[in-house]
Amino acid sequence: MSDAIAIIGGTGLCDWESAETIASQTIPTPYGEASAPLRRMRFKGSEFVFLPRHGDGHRFPPHKINYRANIWALESEGIGKVIAVNAVGGIHPDCGTGALVVPDQIIDYSYGREHTFYDGSDGRLDHVDFGEPYSTHLRSRILAAGQQLKMPLVDGGVYACTQGPRLESAAEIQRLQRDGADLVGMTAMPEAGLARELGLEYASLCLVVNPAAGLSSEPITMADIQKVIDSGMQAVKQVLAAAVNA
Repeated sequence: MSDAIAIIGGTGLCDWESAETIASQTIPTPYGEASAPLRRMRFKGSEFVFLPRHGDGHRFPPHKINYRANIWALESEGIGKVIAVNAVGGIHPDCGTGALVVPDQIIDYSYGREHTFYDGSDGRLDHVDFGEPYSTHLRSRILAAGQQLKMPLVDGGVYACTQGPRLESAAEIQRLQRDGADLVGMTAMPEAGLARELGLEYASLCLVVNPAAGLSSEPITMADIQKVIDSGMQAVKQVLAAAVNA
């Protein structure tokens, strides 16, 4: 497996100020266009391929992202490892606003998304093992980067992937709590599953940007979420740079 690393940026991680773009390339895929051209970048001495999941200018909502094209494009360019960044809501008390979490499990509540390369169109079929959806090695690499920077990261957690783009109701969050979810977001799936189908190591670094619905007396506003993103993504970038260099 290649050691080349890609970072898939989510909400709040579309741009890398002070980073150098070495090259940018649009990759044709059998599944249409990826969200954006792949950019080979250098940041704080780290080189990696960057792909903004929602496209340039944050154009694509979670359920309209071409996940298959994104993962196919990365694999076709020799990427062997993917670190995904996700902005999420916090459910577990350890996952408070501003926390950085490295989840180890997923529950998929999304629907209607093109979620597999094995759709029968080319006669191929496989049932990949998804018992441990995130790469243990890559998770350890992210956690070690946090230790190196003396930034506390939450080790482990269950990511509940909902459909979006609306936020969840309080009753839906109560259901996710009963199901054992610690975080709620909209983009972990089918991205993680597709990466597994193509044999890519995949891990996630989540920034908790708000308490999930019903877990705070305050309403969830995009203005408050943006404040957390603006401050938290600076820490996310530092962890990513250290993890790439590890």
